Order: sequence, then C-alpha cells, then structure tokens
Amino acid sequence: MEEQISNFIHDFIDEDLANGVYDHVQTRFPPEPNGYLHIGHAKAIQINFTTAKKYGGVCNLRLDDTNPSKEDMEYVDAIKEDIQWLGYQWNDVYYASSYFDFIHDCAIRLIELGKAYVDDSTADEIRAARGTLTEPGKESPYRDRTIEENLDLFRRMTNGEFPDGARVLRAKIDMSSPNLNMRDPVIYRIAHITHHQTGDKWCVYPLYDFAHPLSDFKEGVTHSLCSLEFENHRPLYDWFLRALSLPQPPRQIEFARLNLNYCLTSKRKCLQLVKEGIVDGWNDPRMATICGMRRRGYPAAAIRDFINRVGVSKAYSVVDFGLLEACVRDNLNQNAPRCMAVLRPLKVIIDNFPDDLTEDIELPVHQDKPELGTRITKFSKVIYVEKEDFMIEPPKKYFRLFPGNEVRLRGAYFVKCVGYDTDENGEVTAVHCTYDPASKGGNSPDGRKVRGTLHWVSEKDSVPFEARLYDRLFNKENPSDESSGSFKDNLNPDSLTVLTGCRLESGVSGLKPGDTFQFMRQGYFCVDISSTDDALIFNRTVQLNSSWK
Repeated sequence: MEEQISNFIHDFIDEDLANGVYDHVQTRFPPEPNGYLHIGHAKAIQINFTTAKKYGGVCNLRLDDTNPSKEDMEYVDAIKEDIQWLGYQWNDVYYASSYFDFIHDCAIRLIELGKAYVDDSTADEIRAARGTLTEPGKESPYRDRTIEENLDLFRRMTNGEFPDGARVLRAKIDMSSPNLNMRDPVIYRIAHITHHQTGDKWCVYPLYDFAHPLSDFKEGVTHSLCSLEFENHRPLYDWFLRALSLPQPPRQIEFARLNLNYCLTSKRKCLQLVKEGIVDGWNDPRMATICGMRRRGYPAAAIRDFINRVGVSKAYSVVDFGLLEACVRDNLNQNAPRCMAVLRPLKVIIDNFPDDLTEDIELPVHQDKPELGTRITKFSKVIYVEKEDFMIEPPKKYFRLFPGNEVRLRGAYFVKCVGYDTDENGEVTAVHCTYDPASKGGNSPDGRKVRGTLHWVSEKDSVPFEARLYDRLFNKENPSDESSGSFKDNLNPDSLTVLTGCRLESGVSGLKPGDTFQFMRQGYFCVDISSTDDALIFNRTVQLNSSWK
C-alpha cells in the first residue's frame, strides 16, 4: 500500500527526531466507542497507521471509553472490524479505562499541588460563569477551598457518597484566559453507571480533555495526531502534562478533518436515523459509515486511494462526493469481473431459433485481463433484454431494437426485430426477432455493420434477483444545515429504488456476500450481506459514469 506520502506532519516529526526530542515514533488511533466509524475516521486511521509505518514505529488502537452512558461493546467490536477491513493492524489494543487508577492518582496530585478543586456548582451555573469569547469568566465561590477539603470531598465523591451532578472536580487554571477551554475545565464528574470494562468499580469518571493526554503519556505516544477541532484544546493538553511534571510528554499535531458533501457524520444524528428506521442500521449502504461503504461494495483500497488524493493539510475544505465515487469506479474497473444482468426485463423471442436448443456462449471474465479466463453463459430461444432497449418509434440516433433494426447480442448473434406483442393497455409484452446463425460470436461473415450491442440473459437459465439502486441519502450539500428546519428535511426521497424480478446470467455461480461485479452497461454491483441462495440481492455500488454534478 503506497500511502506514506510526505506531509507537514512528517516534517514536524523529522524535526523532532533530528533535535533528539524523541528517538522513535509511536502513534495511536483513539476513537470513542459510542458509534460506528465513518469516512472521516478513515482519514485519521490512515494518517496514524501510515505515519507509524513510515518511521518504523508502532500504532496502537485505544478505545477512549470515559463516558459509559453512551458506550457499548458493540461499537468496540465494530471499530476493530472496520480498521482491519481498511487494511491496518494495530500493535496493541488499549482502553482509557485501563488507566483510570493512574488518571485518578493524577487528579489527586493536581489537588495536592493546588491546581484542582471540587466545585458544588450545577452544570448550568458553571456554564453561565464561563464567560464568552469577549468577556472573562467568573471564578467559582468554591475555587479557594483548602487542599485538605478538596482531597476529602474528592475522596467522598469517589466513594459514592454524592448523587450524580452534585459535585465536579475542576482544574484551577485561568478564568480570564482568551481560550475558553482553559477556564477551569471540569476534569471529573460523578456518574453512577456500570462501565462495560470496569463494571461498578468507579462512580466518578474523567472527562475526555483530562483522560486523553494522560492516556497518551501512559502508552508512550510520541505524536498525538488528531483533527483540527482539537487545536484549541492543545494548550489544555499541554497544561495537564506540564502541571503533573510528566517526562517526555507527547506532542499534539492537528490536521484538517475530512468533510464530504451530501454526507452526515454526526453520531447523534446518525443514531437518530437508525433508531427511527429511516435507514437500515449503521451499515445501510447510504450511510457515510465505513461498514455502510463496505456493504455497498466500496473496496478498502479505493477508500485509501481517496484519502491519499484528498491529502493532509491544515486548511478546512469540503470534498466532493464525486471524487470518492471516482476512486471506487477506477478500482472496480480494474478488478471487478464482468457479467450480464437485466434489471427491467423485456422478453425477446427469437422466432427462427430451435425451440429445444440451448447453446453455450463463452465470454471473458474481464476483457482487459485474459489471465482471469472465461465464463460460460447459456443462450436459448427466449431471452431478456432491458425494457429501454426497445422502442416502437425511436428517436434519431437510437441504435437499439425497433421494428426492422438489427443489433448485436453481446458474444452471441445478430438479431433483427420483426415484430412485437402488446397487452390490452398497449404495453409491449414481448419482442420478436430473427437471428443470423452465421453471426455467432457477434460477428457477421459478410462484413455488415450494426450500431447497437445489447446485453441479455436467457429466460430459462438466468437467475432471479433483487436490485437495490442507491443514490445519495441527502439532497443538500450540507445536510447538517438546519437553518430551514431539521436535517431530516434534507433527506433525498429517491435515495433507494428497489427492483424485483431482475435476472442474472447463468455464467455466474458460487456467489457470496461482498462479491462485486460490473453488470455490463449497468454499473458496479455487489452481493448484499442479507442475500441468500434462495433470495439473491445485489446493491448498486456505483454507476459506470459519474452521476454527480
């Protein structure tokens, strides 16, 4: 995987190594297990893992599980699966909860140094006293408690003597700081909640801004690589490490997060879509989650290629979804085997073809990769073509089937339309053709030319399936924009079209979930995870040509 492209992060690391600040490189990917990973996480994963690889270091997976009310082992397992599917392997798996004793000791040490205090104010009172970007905050009336009183209250908080929300532990920094994150942030809160790793051992839990730098230090992380929204938190990150006099502290470096138009990555809003049944779970192929993209048929290599093309910078930008689809299309064009499938079948009867004859038609698995060999599909008197491939009165430059016109059936024969049947409503129910036996293989011995080539499947040998045609989930570039209502008002009503009665050629067998194909003239499709031998389901991964304008 050629993904170790030099960038400004590597420049900083080169500088640190040259100056002897560190003699090795260690990174980590630290998601909170409160939801499924999305395309933005894929960028963070790739940056952390490839950076460690470039410098011969290690990258660990750490689950930042400091908020048990929103976390679950389901998410832990999903995170691990997504990282490995993307093509990366951590050195070790850690949990922030494994460091709770150490973090708790650090909190006590801050109290002993006079740099933390227990505050009895309510959450609303703390928020109101925080100030604004233009006005300083107001010091808590509990800020000057003695070290002894703070130690006693924090011990009692830890022992479970107080209810949730009764008290918090705050760092004592500067209520007039221009950086709001430095205005005596809360570092511990009471929460009588069973934790998925530590059970009921704790009823006080550290907040992310406190646990994160200490977890990095405890693991020996040298470079804490995170997205740009944490840039304003870096002074606080550094303050905790300095205040506790921790040796060789990690260096935090921020990069711009990946923003993709027409996509929603907010875990809260995604969870709402899932709970309300608007989508088929976190892995719905319309979701921007990694598992959703996997289910849709996006190759992991295409996602890695996409992130490489986007690059690493500090500048905020929104990437067009069409670029991701282009990466998927490029990958599948090179790697997906070909087959024929008819999504909206129209019966074609070849009047002069023997009734009881079935012929083998040999076709390449991939026209540009002869080493993949060939496949055999069946041809018979009655076949199906797409409804759109026949018109009674066609417009100019329509080269498909219409009365009197001749077309090529891919890999089979030339056929000429000689008539059609209709029902009582005038709808075409069948097309009649004759075939040229001398044109087998799609070539005429007399050198005559035809302009149209159609894909087809045999009626009696083809396999029925359901096709799910996916489009973007939202019809607004920024679906989170709620200036004119709820984000759900931006849903695209045509994001999913389900077609039943589709037919797949007989040359494809042994299908399993995740198998991807190019349906000739149709697009790229993959077998859905809910598909069975008796009920075959294909998801459209991407169309042959870009539909993004």
